[in-house]
Amino acid sequence: MCDRSKQPIRWANVNAHLHTPYSFSAFDNIDQALDMARDQQVPVVGINDFYTMDGYSAWQEGCAARKLYPLFNIELISLQQEDQQQGIRVNDPNNPGRTYISGKGLACPPQLPEPYASQLAGVVNESNAQVKAMCGKLNDLLAENNTGFSLDIPTIERELTKGNIRERHLAKALRLAVYTHFNQDADKIKACFEQLFGGKALKSEVTDVAGVENEIRGNLLKAGGAAFVAEAPKAFLPLEDVCRIIRAAGGLPTYPFLADDAKGGFTDFEGDLPKAVATLRQRGIYSVEFITTRNSVEVLEKYVRYLWNEGFVVTLGSEHNTPAMEPIELFARGGAPLTDFLKEINYKGACLVAAHQELYKQNGKGYLNAEGVADVANREEYIALGDRLIQIVIGK
Repeated sequence: MCDRSKQPIRWANVNAHLHTPYSFSAFDNIDQALDMARDQQVPVVGINDFYTMDGYSAWQEGCAARKLYPLFNIELISLQQEDQQQGIRVNDPNNPGRTYISGKGLACPPQLPEPYASQLAGVVNESNAQVKAMCGKLNDLLAENNTGFSLDIPTIERELTKGNIRERHLAKALRLAVYTHFNQDADKIKACFEQLFGGKALKSEVTDVAGVENEIRGNLLKAGGAAFVAEAPKAFLPLEDVCRIIRAAGGLPTYPFLADDAKGGFTDFEGDLPKAVATLRQRGIYSVEFITTRNSVEVLEKYVRYLWNEGFVVTLGSEHNTPAMEPIELFARGGAPLTDFLKEINYKGACLVAAHQELYKQNGKGYLNAEGVADVANREEYIALGDRLIQIVIGK
């Protein structure tokens, strides 16, 4: 690799974690997401759907049409049985042992050899089966309450999904069905939900569709809800298998930090940052990310600085994995602006991912060696290459 590490970095805005309708998203389609990115001057954008790479082609074409630089990512959920047995909360605050893992910089067009393709397909099938079982329980609840309508899985899949059906799709489908059945009459809609919620009144205004759908999930689809169905053990792979799938698809296994919650709390795994870093390295993870709206600027600064200085790839994103439409430009909790330091590190992290993508495309080897270990010693060279690749595309 040519050493361009001495050349100055002209950082640009990045959002490295965006879900699309290929999983569940605030966006109606990929074009809407990319138009917003262009209009808000965020020229580096990463698709990051659950369990699927099906949106990559549209993402690539849409970015090319708008002079945006695409990052190709994925998100999966693993289960660490040892952490689960010890009651250790990792990055799911409610389920010990459950661990969300992203993959950054996967190959495009997608590639996933066997046995990894079958492993991933099996997880998707289990996830879809769970949601379909919840739909059956929702229909039982609707019949018990004599609502006069029901939900239909084939219709939901056809009209609301692109093949990957998730819990949030059910919440959206129920909201739409209630609104349609009662012809947008707010009083009748509220009365229906109160009945379905077992006498609990709807807190959100009917016009707040994101709030209504979140209440549907909380009251009906989560543990203790009338339509809740527990996920089968087969719906989760061990973290080691998830990382193998990501590497086989050309990507960098990436740990999404929750960091501080609204009360300043941390999970068991993340509260001791040096220990978390040592464990991540032990598990072969050299890349991390943050969904910035979850965190205070102070904690983001502290965690990002520490992890970057420890040699990790660090990227930031917004997720957009709920019905609520937020800006593509990144902000911290409460709409607080990110500091220039955070923006710069986010851009440098995106440069690393971009360089990895390109090198893997050229010769099947990027930032990780054959054993999955990151080339941290030469990190600046990868940053310089990624910067050059990005700047060529975005025209700065």
